[in-house]
Amino acid sequence: MTNYIFKNASELVTPKGTALKKGEAMREIDRIENGCVITENDLIKAVGGPEILNGLDESKYEVIDCSGKTIMPGLVDSHTHFIFGGYRAEEFNWRLNGESYVSIMERGGGIASTTKATRKTSLEEFLEVGRKRLKSFANYGVTTVEGKSGYGLDMDTELRQLKAMAQLNQEDHIRIVPTYMGPHDIPVEYKNRADEYLDFCINEVLPEVKAQGLAEFCDIFTEKGVFDIEQSRRFLTAAREAGFGIRMHADELHAGFGGAELAGELKVSSADHLLKISNAGIEAMRDGGVCGTLLPLTAFSIKAEYAPARRMIDQGMGIALATDMNPGSCYSESIPLLIALSTIYMEMRMEEVVTALTLNGAAALGLAEEKGSLEVGKKADVAVFDVPNHQFLTYHFGVNECVFTLSEGREVYRKVDVF
Repeated sequence: MTNYIFKNASELVTPKGTALKKGEAMREIDRIENGCVITENDLIKAVGGPEILNGLDESKYEVIDCSGKTIMPGLVDSHTHFIFGGYRAEEFNWRLNGESYVSIMERGGGIASTTKATRKTSLEEFLEVGRKRLKSFANYGVTTVEGKSGYGLDMDTELRQLKAMAQLNQEDHIRIVPTYMGPHDIPVEYKNRADEYLDFCINEVLPEVKAQGLAEFCDIFTEKGVFDIEQSRRFLTAAREAGFGIRMHADELHAGFGGAELAGELKVSSADHLLKISNAGIEAMRDGGVCGTLLPLTAFSIKAEYAPARRMIDQGMGIALATDMNPGSCYSESIPLLIALSTIYMEMRMEEVVTALTLNGAAALGLAEEKGSLEVGKKADVAVFDVPNHQFLTYHFGVNECVFTLSEGREVYRKVDVF
């Protein structure tokens, strides 16, 4: 494995720590002018100014000259659905013509549409498209991505989605954190029998996922018309008892449903979306130490009101940001657009965005002790951006400025006309 020196950066910027940053602490980031990072094998050896290079034999390293550029920790995309079959471009245009996301689901579109296509997709096809999508994530500076199942809603396809992620994790790509999300919707064969479907997920699929070691987390769509609070509590409790971390889709489409309150009660790792979160939900998540993962690309795509990030942070919550890349409500992995929406429409400060896309994303995945910041002993996850400082990432909005991505010591992206 190649060892690297990144040097001469106009700015090195990173949060620090091994746990979720909350409230005002999200703005606490270190900035080092003329910043340098040394990596050896898959770990960070040193971080600082040019003094860390004193006495070092640079010929033993690949040297990346970052003059005029910004070094950041590798980004963490902590909520995606990147393994799926088929596409839903037609449905996207239905929404543009005035149909709501809910109405499309009611007419057989939405997740049900993707389920039909995904069940027909082979493992080899999942691997082929998965490699392409992972490469695209890496091109934006992402070094860790969470991936959910949830488009098979049966035993075979759910396992096949997870097996694809397991196999991709053995290749030289960015790190994948797999999540079993059987309760993403109620399949047609269980129509009006949500409790029976949850029994199937809990009693049949969960043990098989555990036995094969295919997932680290379990997730459920807690929402009106999908799974209610008691059903969500039952599934998440069973998943935790089986040894999985637990996560939630919560308070996305309907106010007053109580998903965030349940997240705080159960102290889940992360509750995501939160467009309709209540003040009681904010308090419950804050007091429960739950990360709120916000997905502004999805709100943009379905033309919904954005999650109240400013209110959450000001009331002491810890926030992560993720793309929610999926075939229906958000067919995009664009980190630059995500940053623009977060600052312009969710009123987040750029320092908070840096923390949300790095350390807090890692915390949402239980990885904050090894990822999410540029600190000695953490994984060698480094992203270089062709901007003089991190503020330019929102100022030059919608443009990908990433030019180099190192994931656990492996080069996964290099813009060839820059280095």
